[in-house]
Amino acid sequence: MSPSPRNFVPAVEKGLNEALTNGILAGYPVVGLKVRFYDGKSHDVDSSEMAFKIAASMCLKKALQEANPTMLEPIMELEVTIPEEAMGDVMGDLNGRRGRVLGMDSKDRYQMIKAQVPMAEVLMYALDLNSLTGGRGTFWMKHSHYEEVPAQLTEKVIAASREKE
Repeated sequence: MSPSPRNFVPAVEKGLNEALTNGILAGYPVVGLKVRFYDGKSHDVDSSEMAFKIAASMCLKKALQEANPTMLEPIMELEVTIPEEAMGDVMGDLNGRRGRVLGMDSKDRYQMIKAQVPMAEVLMYALDLNSLTGGRGTFWMKHSHYEEVPAQLTEKVIAASREKE
């Protein structure tokens, strides 16, 4: 007596979860999708948990290839406090980092800039801000949301991923 297809649901789920950890573009995790598993058939000879796990993984990869996926990057909310005289340099630097200035405010002789900047662009920001402000600037940041990576950068990330392989 062969196992019921229902017995293979955990194997299908495991295959999907494993496939989601390595996306097809550059090997990064896949997010923002819903999978509906609505049918399955088993065969006395060929059905096993491993077969269902592999089949689920292959189906997901095929679906992803046909879905035209995009890459997302984390966007950070940044608040920078700087002396007034450094305002132009810091604003230019944020724009050069693909940042979007959301607003400015003043407090005594300091300016506060609120912006959203891709995380990849602010990994070493403390050193650069220190240089731009002569050590008188401070900032804090926190994760805000995810946005699609610009096409030209996506191509670079994919190419770099393929070189590693």
